[in-house]
Amino acid sequence: MMPRRSLIRSIIASCICLMWVCPAIYAFQTSQFVDSGTAEDAGGLPDAPSAPDEVTVKQLPIAILKDQIPIWTSPIRVRPHDLIWLLPLGAATGITLSTDTDAMRNLSRDPTFNKDCVNASNYLLGSEMAVPVALFGFGYMKDDSHARETGILSGEALADGVVVEEITKIILRRERPLYNNAAGDFFAPHVGADGSFPSSHSVLAWSVAAVIAGEYPSKWVQVGIYSTATSVSLMRVLGQEHFPTDVLVGGAAGWLIGHYVYKRHSISGKSHRLRATIENLTLHQSDN
Repeated sequence: MMPRRSLIRSIIASCICLMWVCPAIYAFQTSQFVDSGTAEDAGGLPDAPSAPDEVTVKQLPIAILKDQIPIWTSPIRVRPHDLIWLLPLGAATGITLSTDTDAMRNLSRDPTFNKDCVNASNYLLGSEMAVPVALFGFGYMKDDSHARETGILSGEALADGVVVEEITKIILRRERPLYNNAAGDFFAPHVGADGSFPSSHSVLAWSVAAVIAGEYPSKWVQVGIYSTATSVSLMRVLGQEHFPTDVLVGGAAGWLIGHYVYKRHSISGKSHRLRATIENLTLHQSDN
């Protein structure tokens, strides 16, 4: 029989996965509505937008506030077919929760090695976050709307991710791996806002990666940006800063939020999808 602590962790994981997966479901439904222009394709959402909602620098604070509404209320949009999202992530999280403590106790606790890994995660995250900053600067100077949009939406995704992960940390208050022999207890009274779950680095890395990969759907761009985000998450575990579950859920949450922001606000992404649709229709007509 599963120990009581593991059972509680699994229940918590299932609830958290449900909350964090829902933004992706909403994003998918919204993008379907944006592309087709019918409420039926959007799962019948009455407030789904008829077109991508462009965000400027001045509008960014308001856009971030507005994003929180669909993110936090997204569980009401879950449909039976959304189990294709919920079940795999929920199962993976349950497995990592049950093995978190053993995994961290078996990893190196050499202070020098751990510090090097933490430093590496900081450098990798810093270099990744520098990409949208550089793109925004380039877009501003060269009047490149695509690059400028990537920088703005990356900033929006980062802010959305920070809000959600900080609130979650305060609520769940999970102990970090180096404390209490990697017990990883939730709701610890002494933790406060410096909890282990979820990993902030993972949320930030994957939210930026999702936006950049959406804006620039080149195979090499996606390999590069997702490899960097994966490395950030891995280094947090090797540095004994986070449990595997923390980076798994943090990375998933970051990607889902970044994907939502891209689908909801990307004008360039709308253009890419329209061109792809036209090309597919043209090829289909040629074949006939």
